[in-house]
Amino acid sequence: MNQTSRAIRAVIFDYGGVLMRTESHVSREQLGKRFGLTVLELSRLVFESEESQLVQLGRMAPDERWERIGRQLGLQTREEALAVRREMFAGDELDQQLVAYIRDLRRHVKTALLSNATVRLVSTLRDELHIEDCFDTVVISAQVGLMKPDPAIYRLVLDRLDVTPQHAVFIDDMPENVSAAVALGMHGIRFTTRQALLQELEPLLQAPEA
Repeated sequence: MNQTSRAIRAVIFDYGGVLMRTESHVSREQLGKRFGLTVLELSRLVFESEESQLVQLGRMAPDERWERIGRQLGLQTREEALAVRREMFAGDELDQQLVAYIRDLRRHVKTALLSNATVRLVSTLRDELHIEDCFDTVVISAQVGLMKPDPAIYRLVLDRLDVTPQHAVFIDDMPENVSAAVALGMHGIRFTTRQALLQELEPLLQAPEA
């Protein structure tokens, strides 16, 4: 079946929580103990602070964000703060099997990465993970000044892929992000495990256009 006869012509993947997932919480538990915080409190400090939103919108440099977090943790130097960043993400692992699946998938439909992330993700994809080739387009919130679940960022990636919402599937681990995509007319899948994702995605990919 060629691409133009498929009901689905593009699949859009989130990065954190889908492709890159925290498989071990040991380093975060150790960090929390060091600073007298629970893992939940530490995660809120890193992911839900004002600094987190600013850096994901491209309004603050990533290192400055960590310097501010470091000061809140009582650290004195930039190097100490960046060491905390490394420890915070030490338990994260790239799903290599999902990466291989996406590379094969791209031979049949368009693929994209849509992530609320800092500008550091650009070089991470290209120079560290070497997975930039998996996608027809990469949309990172800090580069475009928009964040999920803002409908504008979904429209942007659809425009770059040159597909209409009903011909696209969006995959994310955050339910509010999936709901926003569905509200625009896209197919949405909330990621839980790779196996569950493929069980839900494959039937959509096989369905012919009505």
